[in-house]
Amino acid sequence: MTKPATSCFAARPSGLAHHPPSSRRACAAPSQATSTRRVDTSGSPPSPSKRQDFVAGVAKVVAPAAAALTVLLSPVPEALVPQQQLQNLNAAQAGLPASNPNTDGRAILRYALPINNQSPMRQVQKSMEAISAALRVPGVKFSDVTKSIKRSQKVLASDKDRKAILAEIPNPSKRQDAAAKLDQIASMLQDFSGVAERKDKQEVPIIQQKILRVVGEIEEEMVPGFPYEVPKDYSNLPQLKGRATLELKDPAQRSLDYDHFSMTMVIDGYNAPVTSGNFVDLVRRKFYDGMEIQRSDGFVVQTGDPSGEATGFIDPSTGEVRRIPFEVMVDNNKESTPVYEETLEELSRSNEQPVLPFNAFGTMAMARSEFEPNSGSSQFFFLLRDSELTPTGSNLLDGRYAVFGYVTEGKDFLDGLKVGDVIESIRILSGEENLVRKQDPAPPSVVEVAAAEAPAVAAE
Repeated sequence: MTKPATSCFAARPSGLAHHPPSSRRACAAPSQATSTRRVDTSGSPPSPSKRQDFVAGVAKVVAPAAAALTVLLSPVPEALVPQQQLQNLNAAQAGLPASNPNTDGRAILRYALPINNQSPMRQVQKSMEAISAALRVPGVKFSDVTKSIKRSQKVLASDKDRKAILAEIPNPSKRQDAAAKLDQIASMLQDFSGVAERKDKQEVPIIQQKILRVVGEIEEEMVPGFPYEVPKDYSNLPQLKGRATLELKDPAQRSLDYDHFSMTMVIDGYNAPVTSGNFVDLVRRKFYDGMEIQRSDGFVVQTGDPSGEATGFIDPSTGEVRRIPFEVMVDNNKESTPVYEETLEELSRSNEQPVLPFNAFGTMAMARSEFEPNSGSSQFFFLLRDSELTPTGSNLLDGRYAVFGYVTEGKDFLDGLKVGDVIESIRILSGEENLVRKQDPAPPSVVEVAAAEAPAVAAE
């Protein structure tokens, strides 16, 4: 039996029609009166007649925000859409700063940690991250590399700054390990100085990333527990109270010319606890094992649509498709919890930047019904960033689709995935203890863990 058609993110928009809020519909049950477009995994462009109608609509209609997004997500070849209009839509609808944006998913995740941004450890991180800009200069700007190394060395040479860093680690039992890692960073910085002096441009990014990996490990220990309460309305849904690292292993059937293929993904529950919890719970259930890639068109790689009539995960406890609310953490100093159920566009906040933006190749986000933000279930996509459709730091996806993680290793394999390739498995490498389900007890707090690990003191 053919599954009812849906209108999800991967659907191919056929025109510029703007649907008012009253016409919203969930993926699971489109009515006869609404569009019955199914998730398109064929990757085929629209027919010539539809292209002509579409281009005519673009030329004649001043589209509202939702329609503009539809334009830019359509598969119409770039040459058929006036270049100036694309630029105007980007500027008018996004308006986000595009100068020197962060395009590294690993760096985005480091900056997204809920720790004190004035910490000396952050100073070391920022100095090391700044080297990426020097690497983009033809031939590498070694003077900037040297400055960044010296700034970091100055922090680590200061007893005051080292004590401040260690004091910010809430679990006392972790401080000794952190102190050893600070010494490790200091040693690597010394080696880095020699690399800069030799102007070894091949070695610069290698040692930079080694240092940043250790910096990130220390910063993760600085997080003082899960920083806020998730609204009780979502207590029935799985939640990730922290982070988890996952591995997608090589597809059993694939079009890639590799003997082995795996990707490492970091799922960020600090900034998207419900979306991340839903995904990690599905991974734990082996929901994605053996599932095909269902869309791959140079814009996104998408999967998660199960066989049968359902368009998402059927929760065994209810017998119904489990839906999750739209969720986005805004990067400002005013809100400590994510925005739920309404997109930033709907809230007239399109100019605000999410903590987890669509800046990086391999950004992971939930697919959903085109006009219903709270219809996500199991379908998700990896973004293959395109400079025209999603200009870094100024795009039309931020705040409209819920980002929950990034591919941190193996992302070069992503754009080689094709429709029909089969996922062998996705496994949790670490962080499973941060997954909280309704039937599970909450994980212990940082204070409880520290108390449990502290040596017992005999009474006098």
